Amino acid sequence: MRISVILAHPNKESFNHAIAATTIETLKQNGHEVYFHDLYEENFDPILPSEEIPKDASLPPEIKKHCVEISEADGIIIIHPNWWGQPPAILTGWVDRTIRPDVAYEFIEGDDGEGVPNGLLKTKTAIVFNTSNTETEREKNVFGDPLETIWKNCIFDLCGVNNFKRKMFSIIVVSSEEQRKKWLKEVKQTVIECFTKNT
Repeated sequence: MRISVILAHPNKESFNHAIAATTIETLKQNGHEVYFHDLYEENFDPILPSEEIPKDASLPPEIKKHCVEISEADGIIIIHPNWWGQPPAILTGWVDRTIRPDVAYEFIEGDDGEGVPNGLLKTKTAIVFNTSNTETEREKNVFGDPLETIWKNCIFDLCGVNNFKRKMFSIIVVSSEEQRKKWLKEVKQTVIECFTKNT
């Protein structure tokens, strides 16, 4: 299987990078091909120019590459911190430029964009790994868990990805090395459960 892994965290020493490393290692150990992008390392431009908005737009080579990979992927894994209940801006920009018409979704004939799109992504399974410094109960009860809504309802459901799993690891800022090792075991197990060994 071809799995697309997208990482968005500016600090190479972050736990997000450790999650990404564990994810990639687990996928490769199980025989999967990995498309990996560290958006900050690649200096991904998150700004969507107006000329890219039409579905038949001519895309820059680097954006076209992302679009091809995401459309070919048998699975998608997104890794990012919780910043103000949102993904980092660089990742939001990646969504703007990559999860686009005729790549990830389409409107049915006669629909000028006012209806519910039809999902086009090949993959039916996606994982989102998040880190946070907010307690889980506060995140859900006070803020309404906005990242769950963004990724599950607003993005993946819309694009036809029905098997969605998300894990939030918190509180990062006071976590011990032992706790982080346990979390990485959870990451490995989650990846294995979602993407079985490629034979």
